[in-house]
Amino acid sequence: MSESPAAASPYEVLGVSPEATSEELRRAYRKRLRLTHPDVGGRAADFQAVQVAWERIGNPESRADYDRRRYPDNDPGTVHAGSASSPGSPRASSAATGPRARMYGHPGGHARQRYLELLREWVGRGTVIEDPYAPQLVRSAPREIRHCLARALAQESTAHLVSLLGIGYTAWHDVLAGSHPDPIDHVVLGPAGLFAILSEDWGAPVELRRGELIAETLRPEDRPVHEFEDAARALHRALGVRFTALVVVLPDDALSEPLAVPGRGRRPTVVVIPRSRLVGLLREGLPGMDRGSFEKVFDLRSRLQDGIRFVTD
Repeated sequence: MSESPAAASPYEVLGVSPEATSEELRRAYRKRLRLTHPDVGGRAADFQAVQVAWERIGNPESRADYDRRRYPDNDPGTVHAGSASSPGSPRASSAATGPRARMYGHPGGHARQRYLELLREWVGRGTVIEDPYAPQLVRSAPREIRHCLARALAQESTAHLVSLLGIGYTAWHDVLAGSHPDPIDHVVLGPAGLFAILSEDWGAPVELRRGELIAETLRPEDRPVHEFEDAARALHRALGVRFTALVVVLPDDALSEPLAVPGRGRRPTVVVIPRSRLVGLLREGLPGMDRGSFEKVFDLRSRLQDGIRFVTD
C-alpha cells in the first residue's frame, strides 16, 4: 500500500470511518479478508492491501502512529525562481557539497496552490483551516484534492534530485507551455539533451496500454501521456526547441520497470520511469543517443532562459 496522499488510506481499504471503534475495525478486516481472498475469486493485490491496512491500524499503537503521521507542508528541497534549494534547509545542507544545478521557478507551487484552493472549497467558505496538511483532514478529503498534494510532493522530489546533478545542468519548473492550459512540471537541460518531465503520483501502480497510462485511480477519460505530449508540443512551437525525450517520473512502487512510447514522426519518445532511475537517465540519456556539444547546450540554455515563462509570471 502506497504512502502517497493520493492512495487509498487503510480506513478506505477496510471500508470504515477513521472514527471506527476497534471492534468495528476487526469486523471490517475479517469481512474484507473473506471477500478478497483469491480462493473465492478475489484479487491477490486486494487481499494483500487488506492485510497491509490491518498492519497499519489494526492495533491501538500502530493506529495512533498512523493517525498522527503528517504530510509535510514545506518540502526542504523546494527551489524558488533564480535560486538553489533553500540554503538553511536540512536537505540542502546534507546533500551534495559541490556546485548544484541552476534552478528556476517554483516546483510544486502550482499543484500546492490548487490543493489549497480545492481544500477551501471542499471545507466551505468562511471555515478556518488551522493546518491544511493535518493527516485527518488530508485523508478525509476527496481523491482529486489528495492527488493535488501528492503531485506537489512528487514535483518537489524530482526537483531535489535534479538540483544535485551539478552545474552542468539547468532546470526550469512550473513552465507555461505556450497556449496549452497545463504547465510543464520541469524542463531540464544537460549534456545528455533537453528533457520535459512530468512528475506524477496517482497512489497506485500504473500500466501502459496503447500508448497511454492507466491505473485504478485514473478515470477512463484521463489521458496523461496525451496531455503531456500536447503541452510539450505547445512549448516546442513557442520556443522553437526540440525535446530529446518526454519523461514521466513516478514513485518506485508505481511500476517495476521503465516503460516507453516510441517517438512517432517528429514526436519525441515518451519514457515512464521510477524516480530512482531519473538521475541515471538525465546523465546518460537514451540508449544510442548522441550527447550534445558544450556549445550547443550553452546556446540552447540562453534561448530557453530568454523564452521560458512561469505559471507565477
